[in-house]
Amino acid sequence: MFDSDEAMVRIDMSEFMEKHSVSRLVGAPPGYVGYEEGGYLTEAVRRRPYSVILLDEVEKAHPDVFNILLQVLDDGRLTDGQGENGRLP
Repeated sequence: MFDSDEAMVRIDMSEFMEKHSVSRLVGAPPGYVGYEEGGYLTEAVRRRPYSVILLDEVEKAHPDVFNILLQVLDDGRLTDGQGENGRLP
C-alpha cells in the first residue's frame, strides 16, 4: 500500500493482557519509570503517521486497551502518557 515494508507496524496485543501493561501502549504517565519513552502505538504513529497498524490477537488485550482504541476510532486522536494529543490522518 505504501511501497515499503516499514509502513506496516505489527503490535502483539497478547503482551497487553494485564492492566499494568496497557501503559506500554501509549507511554507511562508522569512520575513513572519509562515516562520519557513513548508507547508502542504512540511512537509508531509519531514516526510514521501514514502506515498500517496490525493489532495482532487484539481479542487477548485487556479491556482498557479497547477504551484507547475507541478514542482513536471516535475522535481520530490518541492521547499519550505525557498528555499530548496526536491527530491521526
